[in-house]
Amino acid sequence: MKVIGLDVGEKRIGVAKADSNTRIAVPVGYVVVDGTEWQQISQIARLNNTNLFVVGLPRSNEGAETAQSIYVRDFVKKLTELIPGARVRLQDESLTSVVAEERLKQRKKRYERGDIDAEAASIILQDFLEGLGRGAKETSTEPDNDGPKPNRSEKSRKKHKMGGVAVTIIALLVAGLIAGGVTFGIVWFKNQRAKEREEYYRQLESEMEAKTFNFTIRPGETIYEIKKQLAEVDRNGGQTEGELLPKYTEAEIEAGFAANYDFSFLKERPEGATLEGYLYPETYNFYGNATVEDILKRFLSKMNEVISQNDLIAKYQAHNLSLFEGITLASVVQKEAPASEQATVAQVFLSRLSHGIPLGSDVTVSYALDTVDPSRSTYSDNAAALSVNSCYNTRLHGGLPCGPISNPGLSALLAVANPSDTSYLYFLTGDDGMMYYSYTESEHNQNIYSHCQELCNVSL
Repeated sequence: MKVIGLDVGEKRIGVAKADSNTRIAVPVGYVVVDGTEWQQISQIARLNNTNLFVVGLPRSNEGAETAQSIYVRDFVKKLTELIPGARVRLQDESLTSVVAEERLKQRKKRYERGDIDAEAASIILQDFLEGLGRGAKETSTEPDNDGPKPNRSEKSRKKHKMGGVAVTIIALLVAGLIAGGVTFGIVWFKNQRAKEREEYYRQLESEMEAKTFNFTIRPGETIYEIKKQLAEVDRNGGQTEGELLPKYTEAEIEAGFAANYDFSFLKERPEGATLEGYLYPETYNFYGNATVEDILKRFLSKMNEVISQNDLIAKYQAHNLSLFEGITLASVVQKEAPASEQATVAQVFLSRLSHGIPLGSDVTVSYALDTVDPSRSTYSDNAAALSVNSCYNTRLHGGLPCGPISNPGLSALLAVANPSDTSYLYFLTGDDGMMYYSYTESEHNQNIYSHCQELCNVSL
């Protein structure tokens, strides 16, 4: 499994990577802290199919945490919030930048500040990797039990010689027992800490070598398609050794989609609404023992991030749409047009809504058919299909469909939030793959005649 090492600074973040098998950290560059660092780090993690990060935690020469330590901890907190499923290990660092620069000087090659950051990240990651599988050795010294002796007169010492000897012997025995007990306690405590540390490294190493798999949701995919993919997931990541994990059962998949997820954006959905439209298209890496709920939560968490970062609730409200309605329209736009045309298609649909004109979207009809007749055994021709009495059929009913018809990607979500400034009322995709727009129904019919003799007759 891959691991990403980060040397966090206020201007740059050094990046290194390593494989848990080879355990050799390699500097790969740096990320500029300019507001896009989270997207860049997320992309690096995706490219390496990992969600495990090792982050250097600076301390003072006395071992105490500093203002920079607080900055790094805040960074880690935000990292785990913005990159769903991110798992972070903090690695103590001391003067890594100094050591990194010395290494680069010894190579006698030209380098920049970013190269120092990347080298520092590799040192942090290498220190972490070298600690895997072994506990830190602890040493201890026995406490000094000697102390000042009481001052007695000669007469008193003679008078109480025998008693004093007895008391001394008893005192020595007690002191020995106490000292031995204290020493035993210290040794036991330190041995216990060493065992706990060894167990921690063993567990961490086991996690790093565990079976993993990637799961992808593509823009425009539906829950029906996602469920089919989940049923085929190889939870062993291609590995054939050890105890093999079974595939997800239909019951597990259905339970995952029926579970309650604690995200505020899900609470405004109409009663009975599914997760359709809310599973953000992305690729993530999971451990083989992940549940279906774990998987879905990762995609929902990313959707939460996208909604927040792009202020979608407010932007949809500006077009008189709730979040649910905005996502619903985005799911239609996603199926109707390529990314380059989605803003204009969104404008067409918003204009039709404002004029009280039915959306008339064929992709909503197809979704309606998929819910009642996926094999098209009943609705065998387009005339019959267009008449299907479903709240998703925007050829038959005005307004938006009763819910999302796919899981839209970022371009479609933003297209509804920021539609083009055009004023078309019609569009179609021609036989040549080009989009044709028009203002009137007669112009639209002419576009069909001129550009859409084949595609416009494809069976729904």
